[in-house]
Amino acid sequence: MIKIDNLSFSYGKAMALRHVSFHENEPMIIGLWGRSGSGKTTLMKLLSGMEQPNQGTVYVNGVSPYNNPEAMHHVTFMQENHPFSDLWDVEDALRFGSYFNRNWDQPFANHLVNVFELPRNKKIRNFSKGMKSMIKITLGLASKAPVTIMDEPANGLDASMRKTFYDALLDTYEDTPRLIMLSTHHIDEVEPLCEKIAVINQHTITRYEETEKLKRQGVLLTGPEDAVRAEIGTHTILEERKLGKQLHVMVDDDYDNGFATRTKADITIEKAPLQDYLVNLTRKGPTKA
Repeated sequence: MIKIDNLSFSYGKAMALRHVSFHENEPMIIGLWGRSGSGKTTLMKLLSGMEQPNQGTVYVNGVSPYNNPEAMHHVTFMQENHPFSDLWDVEDALRFGSYFNRNWDQPFANHLVNVFELPRNKKIRNFSKGMKSMIKITLGLASKAPVTIMDEPANGLDASMRKTFYDALLDTYEDTPRLIMLSTHHIDEVEPLCEKIAVINQHTITRYEETEKLKRQGVLLTGPEDAVRAEIGTHTILEERKLGKQLHVMVDDDYDNGFATRTKADITIEKAPLQDYLVNLTRKGPTKA
């Protein structure tokens, strides 16, 4: 499905990606998480053939995507600010979607347009942010490309439409298993959908793990400073805050690695939320207050 080896890319002198290697051969839904400027967008552009690697190789479904018309049948990339023509309405978008996607599913596209209640003859340039996300979701999922990449797909959607999107995503994946990559800044929203999560930090992929394993990482301890420091021992501290006489820390460890069963009268021990863990993991150093 995706095979990246020793990939590096720069915009002039500005490094965007360095020595990225990433292999995935199985159909699955993957979350791609990283801070702004970490290299997520560049990675997605390279996978879709929009940029040429400076170093290393990229293959999608066995095809090198850059400057390769055949690649459009293997990968679909819906950008966060997708460049729709000012002249297009929904019907135009669906028509061009059918032209460029070998596996295009017109009945499913029509279903999503109806579910999202999109006005078929209204210019996309006049859509709200949420409506633009809905048409991008429609095109991405209806393409049924072997590799489908969606950048911040739920932007602008209210809670009801988010659920509609997630339900449609799971339904179409169950019907036609393929590799679907969801890039997001808010991993807590999409992690229930994802079998694995890739973390990109400092312009390279630093973690690629099963979601359930990654969710166990990060432990919060709160209590008297001396007691907390004795408890954490030599664990790496990702976050540290003084709360009066109390000390609050996040350590980098598996919550199930003994912490879940510990009971301390003067210390509260909890599992850290995944989003907070990743934010602290990708800081340049532990935070103190």
